[in-house]
Amino acid sequence: MLLCSLFLWQASRGTVKASGNFNASADAEVLHKAMKGLGTDEDTILQLLTARSNAQRQQIKATYKTLFGKDLVSDLKGELGGKFETLIVALMTPPITYDVTSLRNAIKGAGTDEKVLVEILASRTPQQVKDIIAAYRQEYDDDLEEDVSGDTSGHFKRLLVILLQVHVTLLLHTETDYTKALFKAGEHKFGTDEQSFVTILGNRSAEHLRKVFDAYMKLSGYEMEESIQRETSGSLRDLLLAVVKCARSVPGYFAETLYYSMKGAGTDDNTLIRVMASRSEVDMLDIRAEFRKKFACSLYSMIKGDTGGDFRKTLLLLCGGDDA
Repeated sequence: MLLCSLFLWQASRGTVKASGNFNASADAEVLHKAMKGLGTDEDTILQLLTARSNAQRQQIKATYKTLFGKDLVSDLKGELGGKFETLIVALMTPPITYDVTSLRNAIKGAGTDEKVLVEILASRTPQQVKDIIAAYRQEYDDDLEEDVSGDTSGHFKRLLVILLQVHVTLLLHTETDYTKALFKAGEHKFGTDEQSFVTILGNRSAEHLRKVFDAYMKLSGYEMEESIQRETSGSLRDLLLAVVKCARSVPGYFAETLYYSMKGAGTDDNTLIRVMASRSEVDMLDIRAEFRKKFACSLYSMIKGDTGGDFRKTLLLLCGGDDA
């Protein structure tokens, strides 16, 4: 009962809800008509798909195959293009499959996309990480931990592996002990003992980490994020910061991720798409609230000013409203 209530609470924090008046056959017909003949009715496609939950989209996809003998995602890819196509395909992908595919592409492409590894592995719950590992093995017949290990190095690799092992060490010491260890490893030391940061921050529960952060602030006079910024660099710094920020607030972490994907010259469309698609049914309402709290504008207004066309329309529907 508790798990059911928790699921309902999480679901209620999304901006995209299941349609109460759902008919998979009718929706499949509408989408087929929108893509039939000369030209494509993009507006109908985006309006319909953002008004259905991911589970309902999967039903539409199965019904479309039955009715028309064709794959809906393939047809959408054939009719759409660019960022809009990428976003729609993301919405048509089951969440676990989307995470698995994103991780695979981050590892197996030319070079490694550390940003994707950091974002997914730092923000997902232990159970979600277990599900990702199992789905990755099923999909690719490979071990995710081995693939990540083979494509990364140093303390960055070590912390990723700890996150993939999804176990939280029993509390053998008090918050004070861990706080002192972190202080000695960073602020109190010439040079930095990165291994201590990796071991302590990677093996604690979010609840315990928050207590450690408070104690660390009292001892050192610095927030944990400030010390990480000063004492580490590169991908390791990004991953440590993500772990700390997610321990404080996952919606807060994603609010910052979205902000920096749109701030400055050019937009990081891949990150924008990944976060908006994957969080729209989970905690987008909380992300919006955190965004408004942290920055001088709403998420809605920033998307509106930084994107265009059908891509913008779809993102704004996923955002679900303005908090100006």
